[in-house]
Amino acid sequence: MRIVIAGAGEVGTHLAKLLSREDMEISLLDEKQDRLGDLSANYDMLTKVGNPTSIHDQKEIGVNGCDLFISVTPLETENMTACLIANSLGAKRTLARIDNYEYLLPENRKFFEKMGLNHLIYPEVLAANEIEESLRTNWMRYHLHLGQGALELCVVKVRKSAKVIEKSFASGIYNHGKYRIVAIKRDQETIIPRGQDTVEEGDIVYCVCPKENMEFMREELGKSKREIKNVIFFGGGRIARKAATELTGEMNIKIIELDREMCKKLSDKVPDALIINADGSDMSVLKEEGIQDADAFVAVTDSSEANIFACLAAKRFGVRKTIAEVENLDYIPMAEGLDIGTVLNKKTIAASYIYQMLLDASVRGVHNLTSADAEIVEFDVKEGSTVTRRKVKDLNLPDEANIGGIVRAGEGILVNGDTQIIPNDIVVVFCKSHVIRTLERFFK
Repeated sequence: MRIVIAGAGEVGTHLAKLLSREDMEISLLDEKQDRLGDLSANYDMLTKVGNPTSIHDQKEIGVNGCDLFISVTPLETENMTACLIANSLGAKRTLARIDNYEYLLPENRKFFEKMGLNHLIYPEVLAANEIEESLRTNWMRYHLHLGQGALELCVVKVRKSAKVIEKSFASGIYNHGKYRIVAIKRDQETIIPRGQDTVEEGDIVYCVCPKENMEFMREELGKSKREIKNVIFFGGGRIARKAATELTGEMNIKIIELDREMCKKLSDKVPDALIINADGSDMSVLKEEGIQDADAFVAVTDSSEANIFACLAAKRFGVRKTIAEVENLDYIPMAEGLDIGTVLNKKTIAASYIYQMLLDASVRGVHNLTSADAEIVEFDVKEGSTVTRRKVKDLNLPDEANIGGIVRAGEGILVNGDTQIIPNDIVVVFCKSHVIRTLERFFK
């Protein structure tokens, strides 16, 4: 597969590095040499200095006949123009990063597809959606609906009150069949649990669970429900605006933003939220705006450092739920080590969305798990595929993969070694990123 990426910013570079590990031919185009650096020397990709909207430069990098052209520069108009040019030059599919939510409406997406712009991605909207979900399911760090809602992925930090602490998987404590721990994150290591492994205090566990068993799982893991009513956003950019718009009907929202002009726009766009023109990194401002009474604090400024430290300050004031946008990938382990709570990264969210498009047709969905350097993959099982030929325990799946559950006729079912997968099942697999291609072969 041949892919051309225009824009060597954070999203484009991260995606190019991710895809260069696959058996794909990757080309990266950007106007500035310093952004491209020595990527071609350190990764298996071609880099070229050029203008994404130049017909000549697109021809030079080989857009004609490429399987996918991706434009993720910071400029929406440049991305859309580049995709239209690429389509006319013979690119089979195109994808543009945008910043206008109106374009995502179904009737407008059809309009753009007719023009040759096949896919649109708005990373800030994807991040806002994750914030909304995190606030609604606040006893978890991360939550996903899987298999059309029949199964749930729940990511939880284990405290000392949990019933499962220091219990090995071989002990039989998890034989209740109500939820399944598919992975454990301990310090910087992601563990696919085997018989002698145990869950320890401070671990982050990744669980797959049918919806009806979530209360049982919550109690087993020692988590308590908390109602979130008062939320403070630090930063009033697109992510905050989109999330606040969706949440104002059910929560009391305050947005603290230093830029006066942005505050005026927020007042128009989110009229039901209270907009504060102030510096949210100032402790006196936070006190004055009632941080001690907040149920949740969401830091989404352009500065990863400011977001991390603001969440730490909120924790000191007693806020139990904090969410930080951390765009510097190197800072993510530190943020989790400081017990920030939920950590978001637009690059990994966008890359996961795009990566899904490149996988085999048997892949229903891919969800990147930033903190675990891993993925949750949903596979559609076809007639005659390898996974239907023997029981799960005899499949010889990669060690870095773990089947969490299946959805059969709309019902979520947990798996064990004796489970027999059949055609038309949806299979939910937790795996390290680099084994997805190997797993695809089991579902063909």
